[in-house]
Amino acid sequence: MGKRLYRIEYGKKLAGVCGGIGEYFNIDPTVIRLAWIVFCLLGGSGVLAYIIAAIVMPSESNIR
Repeated sequence: MGKRLYRIEYGKKLAGVCGGIGEYFNIDPTVIRLAWIVFCLLGGSGVLAYIIAAIVMPSESNIR
């Protein structure tokens, strides 16, 4: 089975979206969180994108 994109349940800050993206791309979640903050500050649509991702992405417990 290939890689799956999901929200993490351990070490999450809000909904686990950035942690899940970090695991999927094998990048430190802190880098993803910082990039997301910059994205939110520059365009403002990052907040909406985070909410949509939190709703659409399955939880880690539903995957494993």
